[in-house]
Amino acid sequence: MKKTGLALLAGMLMIGTMTAASASQDQENQAVKKPKVQTGIDILLSDYKKQLKGKKIGLITNPTGVNSSLKSSVDVLSQDPDIQLTTLYGPEHGVRGDAQAGDEVASYIDEKTGLPVYSLYGKTKKPTPEMLKNVDVLVFDIQDVGTRYYTYIYTMAYAMEAAKENGIPFIVLDRPNPQGGQQVEGPVLEPGYSSFVGLYPIPLKHGMTIGELALLFNKEFKINADLTVVKMKRWKRKMNFEDTGLPFVLPSPNMPTINSTFVYPATGLIEGTNISEGRGTTKPFEFIGAPYMKSTQLEEKLNSLGLPGVTFRAASYIPTFSKHQGKLCHGVQMYVTDRKKFEAVKTGLSLIKTIHDLYPDDFEFLATGSFDKLIGNGWVRTKIEEGAGIQEITDAYQKPLKEFKKLRKKYLIY
Repeated sequence: MKKTGLALLAGMLMIGTMTAASASQDQENQAVKKPKVQTGIDILLSDYKKQLKGKKIGLITNPTGVNSSLKSSVDVLSQDPDIQLTTLYGPEHGVRGDAQAGDEVASYIDEKTGLPVYSLYGKTKKPTPEMLKNVDVLVFDIQDVGTRYYTYIYTMAYAMEAAKENGIPFIVLDRPNPQGGQQVEGPVLEPGYSSFVGLYPIPLKHGMTIGELALLFNKEFKINADLTVVKMKRWKRKMNFEDTGLPFVLPSPNMPTINSTFVYPATGLIEGTNISEGRGTTKPFEFIGAPYMKSTQLEEKLNSLGLPGVTFRAASYIPTFSKHQGKLCHGVQMYVTDRKKFEAVKTGLSLIKTIHDLYPDDFEFLATGSFDKLIGNGWVRTKIEEGAGIQEITDAYQKPLKEFKKLRKKYLIY
């Protein structure tokens, strides 16, 4: 009897455990299938199909263009019997995301669909009439990261210009800003510093979705395209990406996690210096270093600044490619401890100024002028070189930033 009772109890426990595990797995599967937020691609075919039926569709996308079940937007459209997808266009890193930063991407035939793929990164950043000859409607579906010098938003802007010039309607499938939609930081890009890493006068951290940016670009910078933004459902400005329930697909090879997007407005500025921004490591933009620095010295100095929402840990690493490839670099790893308090741009400028002051004989701004293009002006670099304090620098860009915040309100749709 005792053995039978124990066996029965064990069986009941096992069934209970299996039931709980099954329920837990069901919850996980449900979270993947039914996220809290629906993006533009999830809504396009249900609410906007009339605008696509009977039309030849061109799609600008990359690996982030997926629906809530991780099905590629290319497949969603190409497999729909009512949709005629004719042409694909790829931004920096390509439609399939197989090119490194700065690598030119060739035009080719997509193996899976047999569709022509035109590169919008390299010699041709704006679709030509020849590229658009088989297109009646252009659709854009790419995940942005919320930072001015990320090139996808300018691929969108140039494509909007081409759509206007060729009489083609333009549809943006909106997606979340992974950094949320509330924080707006940094200098507004100044005239004379426009480039493919900063085309328009917006701040370094804009706090807008890619659909909201499209509306702003279209009106304020006189693109005047026939623009439709397919809004998300249930997205809130206060949301971090994890709050959406959506799967995160790395937007580019060196943006592997949601945390990468938060540190990018800070350490992306380091690309304009002779410091490694961690490319060639497993934590790009979280690791920063150079052979000439001292890890513990830099850690102590940075943590003594009391920057909100961030902590620095002494770290050394050897990049497998990019700056200082194959050389032992000493520096720090950045940890964002409180996303709401973290001031990314101020942190990035503090990082660069600290290294400039600690290692004046070794630190350099690159002669290419890339730092000025990234920060959007020439005076920040000059002030750092002259020994100005961070507060003086951040105070100097508050007036244009305040003006942008006022302008921005007109284009917020959530």
